Amino acid sequence: MDANKGNIFELLNGLKQYIVPIYQRLYSWDESQYGRLWDDIVEMQKENRDSHFLGSIVCIAEKTAPTGVQKYMVIDGQQRLTTLALVLIALRDSIDGDLEKQKINTSFLMNQYESGEQKYKLLLTEEDKDVLVSLVESKPIAEGTKSKLLNAYEFFKSKIAKNEISTDSLFEATGKLQIVIITLERGRDDPQAIFESLNSTGKALSQSDLIRNFVLMGMTKEAQESLYSKVWRPFEELFGHESQDSNMDSFFRDYLTMYNHRIPNKANVYDEFKSWRINCPFASSEELCNDIYRMGKIYTDIIFARSKDQNLAELFREVKELNMGVANPFLMAVLRDNASGLVSNSDTGEIIRLCISYVLRRSICDLATNSLNKTFATLENEIKKDDYLVSLKAFFLTREGYKEFPNDEEFEKAFVSRDIYNMRNRNYILDRLENYDNKSPVDVLSMTIEHIMPQNDRLNDDWKAMLGSDWKAAHSKYLHTIGNLTLTGYNSEMSDKPFMEKMVMKGGFRQTACRLNEYIVLQSTWNGDKIEERAKLLAAKALEIWQYPNLASEQLAPYVQDKGNEPKYSLDSYRPNLLTKMFFEKLDTRIMNLSSSVRREFKKLYVAYKLDTNFTDIVFQESRLRIAINMDFSEVNDPKGICKDVTGVGRWGNGNVEVILDNLGQLDDVMDIIKQSFEKQLND
Repeated sequence: MDANKGNIFELLNGLKQYIVPIYQRLYSWDESQYGRLWDDIVEMQKENRDSHFLGSIVCIAEKTAPTGVQKYMVIDGQQRLTTLALVLIALRDSIDGDLEKQKINTSFLMNQYESGEQKYKLLLTEEDKDVLVSLVESKPIAEGTKSKLLNAYEFFKSKIAKNEISTDSLFEATGKLQIVIITLERGRDDPQAIFESLNSTGKALSQSDLIRNFVLMGMTKEAQESLYSKVWRPFEELFGHESQDSNMDSFFRDYLTMYNHRIPNKANVYDEFKSWRINCPFASSEELCNDIYRMGKIYTDIIFARSKDQNLAELFREVKELNMGVANPFLMAVLRDNASGLVSNSDTGEIIRLCISYVLRRSICDLATNSLNKTFATLENEIKKDDYLVSLKAFFLTREGYKEFPNDEEFEKAFVSRDIYNMRNRNYILDRLENYDNKSPVDVLSMTIEHIMPQNDRLNDDWKAMLGSDWKAAHSKYLHTIGNLTLTGYNSEMSDKPFMEKMVMKGGFRQTACRLNEYIVLQSTWNGDKIEERAKLLAAKALEIWQYPNLASEQLAPYVQDKGNEPKYSLDSYRPNLLTKMFFEKLDTRIMNLSSSVRREFKKLYVAYKLDTNFTDIVFQESRLRIAINMDFSEVNDPKGICKDVTGVGRWGNGNVEVILDNLGQLDDVMDIIKQSFEKQLND
């Protein structure tokens, strides 16, 4: 490996060509990056500085004939190298003298007397290649062409036209830009390791950029071009152009979660991918890329709600509207198994509907949503592939506590009384209530939500009379509930008008072809009783839309753990004295009040408190309670210094931390530590 410092003119002068490999991303700088470069150039020149350091360019020198063009494969720094070329092109196109134009062309943009692709000192990839060649050759570019290269070129042209510095000064300043050129020796240096260690001053590579480079970098040029054009580029095109990087980063995170059943940190997806690649089920890069393409097709069908199967397309739309990204790893596995014939089309649809119901019901019942990602990440482990749908239903039916699937009674009760209007999913809920099993669906996007009883807490006399003497309480209780919400195209016109006026006015309830209004148009008054009655009717429909996973007892039996023969323990099993019993009762109340999802189990040697698994355990001792905290000692925030590290020490209970409760004055401090373990498990 050789490293030399030089300026941009030294970098480009001579018979040289810098080639951006096909696996590198397209030009991605925007004005925040190339605008900063322009400011640096102007500031350097105005301050009469001798140089300005831009960063490094890392390349691999290709073997060439002594009299031929020396080619370099650029593995890092292509963004700044391309930007400098655009500065020179803009400068050339802004000056008048033909001699000066020719000098820039033959010294820094083209290899004089060469032909074909060897003619150009910088050769980009994909559509960027054609745009840059046209700019170098001063050829017209098709109207409507969208390219970040063109954006940067036009930016520099406009800056030069404003004459912040003269063209002579700009040429001189460009020559002062310093770059470290790191040239690697093929077969000896590890380009991937060097590539990863560099700290770019430009736009940081995305996790998917790093993965692409990792997969393709080690191949021969021919193998790279073949695999990229046949598989990887079509994979990238699945994601479109808008938010492509972020969507692909999310894909790789969900792809790894699907295989590992563990969610990688967003910043560590690339590192996780490298580790997984070592023992992944794909022997060759071609097999791996084919699987990435296959799963990318499934993933983009989900996130863009598209499918040849109209039923699946509709379900994907619901998944998208519910913002159910946490379920993507599991849904990808289901759709992969569907394509492989392990699960039928009808069962696949029902599985997705159950996942939607699980998420929606929990949302209505106000159950914690931060555990859903872990639930869906590990859900495939619970599936019996020869009994796919039944095993999924059994899993949902046997969840308890904070992972439970709310039953019909719980869901109906919450649906009637919940503040639906201020829920993120309110439009989705009203859409499904309106259009479920509707052969003439209503375009909900063209309508707005209408409060039948107005939002204004200064109700007019008609509304006060209709609601009764306790109208304030009725208004507060029912305003945002489902029984008082409908859809209209005339929200502003309806405003605070009396109920019957809203009924008959232009665009009123009787004139709006909306199934949500079927009950409303039969009424002559509107009050708490009517709102409750309508809410119950809508709740009955909600039970039909978002169904509970019922199974016959004989189907469920194989999936239910038999606890009939387990020993039964109680508080008395630990023989507490008056002091330790008092400590326990106070602490137990505080722990159980953390959440309705907390489960307490009396074990043989200790009392366990758990969500998914134990987060703390209590052991009775003669005059105190010893509390095990299921965390590593390094994870605990312990400002009072009450925790003890018991890593590797034999103790009853779970975890590497313990605290002691031997007087009630410590209760708050002990609970602070227990709460940390509770929240850690809740958020994992």
